[in-house]
Amino acid sequence: MSKRTILILFGASLLISAAPVVSGAGRPSTAQSSSASAKKKKKSASSKSKGKSKGKPKGQAAPTADRIKEIQSALQKDGSYQGEPTGKWDAASSEAMKKYQDKIGVSPTGKIDAVSLNKLGLGSDTAGKGAPVPAASSSAPSSSPANPPAK
Repeated sequence: MSKRTILILFGASLLISAAPVVSGAGRPSTAQSSSASAKKKKKSASSKSKGKSKGKPKGQAAPTADRIKEIQSALQKDGSYQGEPTGKWDAASSEAMKKYQDKIGVSPTGKIDAVSLNKLGLGSDTAGKGAPVPAASSSAPSSSPANPPAK
C-alpha cells in the first residue's frame, strides 16, 4: 500500500468518526452537538430567569419589628430580657432567648423557634409539630346498596 492510500483511508476514518451519529430518535448524538444544545439550553434558561422566577420556594420570612417587640415583651415578663423592647433582634435579645431556652429545657441557641414561642404563649397550637396524620377508623366500612356484601 502506498503512503497516499494510507493517508486517504486514515482521513476517511477520521471523517466517519467525527460525523454525527443518528440515534433511534433521529437526533444527532455526538459530544459536539450535545454540548452545543447544552449551551442553547443554558442561554434559554438564563434568559427566562430574568422574568418572574417560579423556581425555588422562599424560606420563612424574618419576623417584623412588631413581632420582635412581642417576643421581647414576653421574655421581659418572664424575667429573661432586661430593658425596653426595641423591635430589633440584637445580642441582648439573643442572650435573653438563650437564657429562656435553657430555663425551659430546650437547646439554648438564642434563635426564635416554634417550641420557645409556644412556651412564651406566642406560638400556634400546631407549630413545631409534625404533619397531621389521619385518624384510623375503628369501624368496618359499611356496605352500600350498589355493593351488597358477598355471600
